[in-house]
Amino acid sequence: MSEQEQPQQPQDENHIIATRREKLEKLRAAGNAYPNTFRRDTLADHLQGVYSSHTAEELEGVTDTFRVAGRLMAKRVMGKASFGTLQDMSGRIQIFVQQAALGEELYAQFKSSDVGDIFGATGTIMKTKTGELSIRVTALELLTKGIRPLPEKWAGLTDTEVRYRQRYLDLIVNPEVKKVFEKRGQSVRFIRNFLDSLGYSEVETPMMQQIPGGATAKPFITHHNALDRDLYLRIAPELYLKRLVVGGFEKVYEINRNFRNEGLSTRHNPEFTMLEFYQAYADYRELMDLIENMLRDLALAVNGSAQLTYQGREYDLEKPFNRWSMRDAVKQFNPTIDASRINEREYLAEFAKSLRCDVKPSYGSGKLLTEIFEKTVEANLLDPTFITEYPTEVSPLARRSDTDPDVTDRFEFFVGGREVANGFSELNDPDDQAARFKSQVTAKEGGDDEAMFFDADYIRALEYGLPPTAGAGIGIDRLVMFLTDSPSIRDVLLFPQMRPEV
Repeated sequence: MSEQEQPQQPQDENHIIATRREKLEKLRAAGNAYPNTFRRDTLADHLQGVYSSHTAEELEGVTDTFRVAGRLMAKRVMGKASFGTLQDMSGRIQIFVQQAALGEELYAQFKSSDVGDIFGATGTIMKTKTGELSIRVTALELLTKGIRPLPEKWAGLTDTEVRYRQRYLDLIVNPEVKKVFEKRGQSVRFIRNFLDSLGYSEVETPMMQQIPGGATAKPFITHHNALDRDLYLRIAPELYLKRLVVGGFEKVYEINRNFRNEGLSTRHNPEFTMLEFYQAYADYRELMDLIENMLRDLALAVNGSAQLTYQGREYDLEKPFNRWSMRDAVKQFNPTIDASRINEREYLAEFAKSLRCDVKPSYGSGKLLTEIFEKTVEANLLDPTFITEYPTEVSPLARRSDTDPDVTDRFEFFVGGREVANGFSELNDPDDQAARFKSQVTAKEGGDDEAMFFDADYIRALEYGLPPTAGAGIGIDRLVMFLTDSPSIRDVLLFPQMRPEV
């Protein structure tokens, strides 16, 4: 048994809480039970980094005093000397507590302390006989009494529902979880620095909007009392960012929170983070190149390599990313489809029905092709892949192809079988955009809750002139899932949306 471990017999949680509350009341009676005067001057990882390679004899010559603080994660009492392990934001350090150094009263308080309590400790550095780097404590202060017990050491916290609902507990007892969110922060910083270096300007656009736009999604509705009108939580910042391009922000981006009133799954959370960026005098091909370079450099910066493993499969981001049109991808994964009839609405409807796709009378050939693609292709796009030439019918904000008006200059990026990014050359013809908005309104009146509203002010902005522009959005949550080998979006959200507790 190591010096950090103290086996505990399972007890009734209510009994444990009651016992700890009794201890808290004694602390209250003795004075301030929650002091805030202790100040640490060093972290566990600093001590480990500087002194772990020293021998016990070498450390005897180190006279510096250190002040550490953290949560007591383990305790071992041995008469008049005890060991404990404190966990701070950087890691863990062992403390060696002696009655002779603290006096009977303070030592008795430590002996009666509980795993989960938070302490401040002052002392010198040492190593035990087993070679464990430790603080020889000369002063000790209980800073916060832990009332609820941490999960048993041997069982740990493995229930995913509890982990997601009580993320604070998950972070305490599962140190590897913190690393996921540290990588998330690193990823966002890298993306911001990458775009800044290319001359992009970071901006903020409204989260509450009078007209939701920029995506086909069902919005959340709220109410503004002073205006006495409904407002919508942002489903995308796209139309505001393109207004800024009209105004002269020719390279612009926002790392934003979006809200879509959709179901919960391993890939979907109603509140999520997106990067959206726009560049004037560029087309969708240039943004595909930019995204490919950015993701490759991001993997190197965060993981130290462009080769990584996701859910047991190896990925090499050094290789050029695949680029297929949607039609070619559908043909590739549907060998029985008649390629000569891939634009015929009735043929596609029957083919889609044979796949048990949802087929509505209002669906044209483009929407049906997209349904077939989503049913049979998406999950098979494991290697990094750009899918291009999305049908105009399902791309109300994208520029039509100059060579084929039935498709647009649009791409979506897939990796690991899921969509991570969407981008296109922007539609800057105000009359074409107005016509497509009207088609969306017709679809909404026909019962499509995700269809777009008609945004008259956005049309007005286009009438002032939007330069040739390309834009893209990248799902930060799904990207971090891939970089951290996380199977669920809830693993990369500190506080994911959950169904009510039963």
